[in-house]
Amino acid sequence: MSNRDRVVNALTIDVEEYYHATIFQEAVGGVTTGLESRVDSSTERVLALLADSGVKATFFVLGEVAAEHPAIVRKIAQEGHEVACHDYHHTLVFGRRPQVFREEIRRAKAVLEDVGGQPVLGYRAPSFSIGPDERWAYAILAEEGFQYDSSVYPIMHDRYGDREAPRFPYEIWRRGDQKLLEFPIGTVRLGGVNLPIGGGGYFRLLPGGLIEAGIRRVNVRERQPVMFYFHPWELDPGQPRPAMAWHRRFRHYVGQQRHEAKLAQLLRNVPFGTVREALQRSLPGALVLQESR
Repeated sequence: MSNRDRVVNALTIDVEEYYHATIFQEAVGGVTTGLESRVDSSTERVLALLADSGVKATFFVLGEVAAEHPAIVRKIAQEGHEVACHDYHHTLVFGRRPQVFREEIRRAKAVLEDVGGQPVLGYRAPSFSIGPDERWAYAILAEEGFQYDSSVYPIMHDRYGDREAPRFPYEIWRRGDQKLLEFPIGTVRLGGVNLPIGGGGYFRLLPGGLIEAGIRRVNVRERQPVMFYFHPWELDPGQPRPAMAWHRRFRHYVGQQRHEAKLAQLLRNVPFGTVREALQRSLPGALVLQESR
């Protein structure tokens, strides 16, 4: 198979503090005063892992992280990775008014482009929080200059997900010449059920070889790319561990000690690139690329 015909999967990192995670926020009642920032060191760890693996990725960065830690965002861009948007604050889209959503993504996009020096084309909602009642968000994203979204997870989940959604990149919204692409989080379909192979807590919990086999199955049998994601804080087992209910502790901390080694193995064995590269290969001409500043 030629390099041109090879399926390239999308490797993505949601750049946020460990205490931004929804599970963590719920566990501490939203009170994070006094907790140390660790996003610089954990993201440096991710960058070192990618450099060792020779892999480029897309970093969905919170606007507030870019504003408070501009040097790490500049380093992401300088090392050849794509900078995308994870909203301004780690606030769920559920329950937000459209005008507030517009103002916050506009603010985030502006600071990310200013700091990163490249056009920001992609958006991912905190905790995949664009559901059926938030479909108005797609028009706003397109109007604000975003070209793709990655907030759909085609699985059954207690917090998010749409098991009926398409599993591979598709056009989720259009009005005239304006459109928005969706690149859903990765799944493999077995026995009529979508099973999660797109990273996050499932990758920390399940054997790495199982996830790798699922990605390869999608690449070979369906000739489609898989969207994979993780967070820098998942590579930071030394982060603070305040008291929390056992089920929240399990979901947030499970598998962190082994996570970096599992990721390194996955990156050695599976072809990954940025979202832009994966989309250009699977949907040629779908993105309108702009020059970096």
